[in-house]
Amino acid sequence: MVMSVDKAFRVLHAFDSSRPSMSLTQVAAAVGMDKSAAQRFTYTLEKLGYLRKDPVTKRFELTVRTLDLAHHYLRSNAMLERAMPYLMHLSKTTEETINLTVMDGTEIVFVSRFMSRHVLNTDVIVGTRMPAFCTAPGVAILSRLPAAEAAALVDRMDLQDFTPHTTWRREDLLAKIAKSAVRGYATAFEEFYHGDLSVAAAITGPGGVPVGALNIAVSRARFTPEEMEERFAPLVVAAAGSVSQR
Repeated sequence: MVMSVDKAFRVLHAFDSSRPSMSLTQVAAAVGMDKSAAQRFTYTLEKLGYLRKDPVTKRFELTVRTLDLAHHYLRSNAMLERAMPYLMHLSKTTEETINLTVMDGTEIVFVSRFMSRHVLNTDVIVGTRMPAFCTAPGVAILSRLPAAEAAALVDRMDLQDFTPHTTWRREDLLAKIAKSAVRGYATAFEEFYHGDLSVAAAITGPGGVPVGALNIAVSRARFTPEEMEERFAPLVVAAAGSVSQR
């Protein structure tokens, strides 16, 4: 473990929507290092082009170069490349929001997103993370894991009720995962966002191991949960199956 690399990434990860810019003192406090060490790391990251220091305020912020790693990931990810034609086809034929997500720990991460003209959540972009347990893609991925492995992941999750519709009690969640395994897809109706209906199917790799999930999301104002599931579940199952075969 190269601790200096770890600390450099901790400095970069300290910047987010709640802390878009920070003074040297704030960086040190956010990362948990003394001011002298924070000065060395911010200076190095500034020289490498990943941080910018305002000449007037002396505050630091991320630069566009921090997108480089994400760009290289998106350009080199085999699953995304194979899924793209199906994502585009679903987007064109349904005119609804289409997402491709992967699991990272106990969260799902959006790696591709085609927005509908019927705008849902504009704050969800590529790179957005959500708890896996209350999202259709997360449950779909969990449903393709061995039951013991899925249960172990659930035990690591911070289960809570984001809305009155959230399936968050352990027993109920495990039952939902098992049901999703049987029918081949998962649903989440207003479990994380109010007004959001989603259906997802897992994309599997060699040996049936889940590597991601494809989902369609629509507005509760335009569909009932029953209508949404009947219309779009077969489409995501077919698309996810096609990507899995590739």
